Amino acid sequence: MAVALSLIMATAGGIAFAPRHTLPLAPSEIPVNNMIITSVAESNVGLVAAGELGHIILSQDNGKTWGKAAIDQQRHALITDVAFQDEAHGLAVGHEGWILRTQDGGESWKEVSFGNKGSVPLLNISQLSSDLWIAIGAYGLTRISNDNGKTWQDVPPPAGTDWHLNAIITSASSDTWLIAGEAGTLLRSTSAGESWEMTTPFYDGSFYGGLHLGGQSWLVYGMRGNIFRSSDDGVNWHRVDFELPISLFSHLQLPNGNLLLGGQGGILLSSNDKGETFELIRRGARETINDIELLDSGDFLLGSEAGVIHFPAPDSTKLAYLSTSTN
Repeated sequence: MAVALSLIMATAGGIAFAPRHTLPLAPSEIPVNNMIITSVAESNVGLVAAGELGHIILSQDNGKTWGKAAIDQQRHALITDVAFQDEAHGLAVGHEGWILRTQDGGESWKEVSFGNKGSVPLLNISQLSSDLWIAIGAYGLTRISNDNGKTWQDVPPPAGTDWHLNAIITSASSDTWLIAGEAGTLLRSTSAGESWEMTTPFYDGSFYGGLHLGGQSWLVYGMRGNIFRSSDDGVNWHRVDFELPISLFSHLQLPNGNLLLGGQGGILLSSNDKGETFELIRRGARETINDIELLDSGDFLLGSEAGVIHFPAPDSTKLAYLSTSTN
């Protein structure tokens, strides 16, 4: 999920909002270990990863080998997020307002929108209901689709904000949803996205993502290792005691309810108490972890600024990761 913001912060503000001006890759070249991967998802085709220069790549063998997806209009703009409605139908968003749609699990993509707001990037996309999707981005850019992503319209920014909006945090079991953004922006809806209000500020750094933990519990994370948790549906928040000052950009909730957070320096944090405490389980180099996907084996595929990375889970924990029981 979300997640895609690591490039923006890591390359210093406004520079990251411009497309990367490098030469397009030759058709046969897929440098999966030397390209920015911002989003990883799973479909009926296999693994779908996207990112640098508008590339979408596919793997049918748990990330061992990769092939290119077909894109009807290649813009070479950074793709920031990919989301699937089901095993076949999905959407991707990126810089310059780029929106792509697939109906075959990601093997081919059709452009449905590009450039309506110049170079302003879209940063996250989420399905709100059956045919309703929302895409958010820089400077409060907000777009809505009522026909399952076929057409889009700009709508006023939620709560009138003009801050960058980084992540939509929805819930399948609650009408309370959140939008996380820069400069401490945290918007809250109790009407399943129909209206939004700004929460009382409690942190002045940027939030990059979050998730619903069940019931009235929520978690958000962002700059400098700051993690916050709410137990009253997002009204009040307390900081989780974690002192590593490394920005966090991605998360994964495992089938057993355990959490993983990924961030700068290739770090992965793990929590087995629904976000009350975290421990460091991986430290990398300079790469930033933009997305995390659980493989059938119990290992992990990490989307990063150094391409796709396989992270083997310790043997003693694989059964716990794959278990469907909850803590």
